[in-house]
Amino acid sequence: MAEHHEHHHHHHERRAGATLAVAALATIAYGVVEALGGWWTGSLALLSDAGHMLTDGAALGLGALAAWIARQPPSARHSYGLGRAEIVAALLNAGAMLVIIVALGYEAIVRLRAPAPVQGAVAALIAAAGLALNLFVMRRLTPHVHDMNARAARLHVLGDVLGSVAALASGAVIALTGWTRIDPLASLAICVLIAFSSVRLLRESLHALMEGVPRGMSVEAIGGEMARVDGVLSVHDLHVWTLSGSRTALSAHVVVRSLGQWERTLVELQQRLHERFGIDHVTLQPETATRPLVRH
Repeated sequence: MAEHHEHHHHHHERRAGATLAVAALATIAYGVVEALGGWWTGSLALLSDAGHMLTDGAALGLGALAAWIARQPPSARHSYGLGRAEIVAALLNAGAMLVIIVALGYEAIVRLRAPAPVQGAVAALIAAAGLALNLFVMRRLTPHVHDMNARAARLHVLGDVLGSVAALASGAVIALTGWTRIDPLASLAICVLIAFSSVRLLRESLHALMEGVPRGMSVEAIGGEMARVDGVLSVHDLHVWTLSGSRTALSAHVVVRSLGQWERTLVELQQRLHERFGIDHVTLQPETATRPLVRH
């Protein structure tokens, strides 16, 4: 049996974790500012967005903690390490986002029935500053979108961006026209948009926890590509699963023409799996067509 592991992903995970930590601190800080601004202006939209940002700041902090946990080395009790912490964080964040959407939807319906007076111009200015901060945080997270944990955090920031846009737009409309029902209508539309992304991420993280084949990958396609390597006759018992938010693992039995050429064949298989599918954690067991070398 031969194994191949590459650890270049640790540097990327460290950067993603640091970005999440900075994003968490910035989001929580401005959430407090928005809460004060909402109380001062009487804007329920700002108070709602502030609560959203504070919740999302906690979610970003959870993502940063998960990224740190995922970098811990394998141990006797956790031979694969703790990379699944990132997937658990993604699951919790997606679930929390759905709870937030339900709360915001209910609040929007209440505001539609009983609009309240708002200092629209001041609320719009505070929301504009929040929008700028959220766009900055989203830009910092964009390079890490292949990481499930970072994508979950980015989903929360997207919710903040849309919430800030809604608060900004409603503040401006209220300042110009006095029509206060624009804010809850915009909030309801935003809830629907975020719900689709949240449900998709929830399904993907559950799929990863159940050791399903990662999104966008096909066992048949991977096996076919491996079988095209010179010296490989066939591939069976092929398994592909998610180790962490950004790492995919593969194990397989490879039937080869000659065990004497296995080292060369192994290197070519590793390179092809890395280049075509981004799979770096590979465990392969060679067999001959007549007799397996080792069989479990």
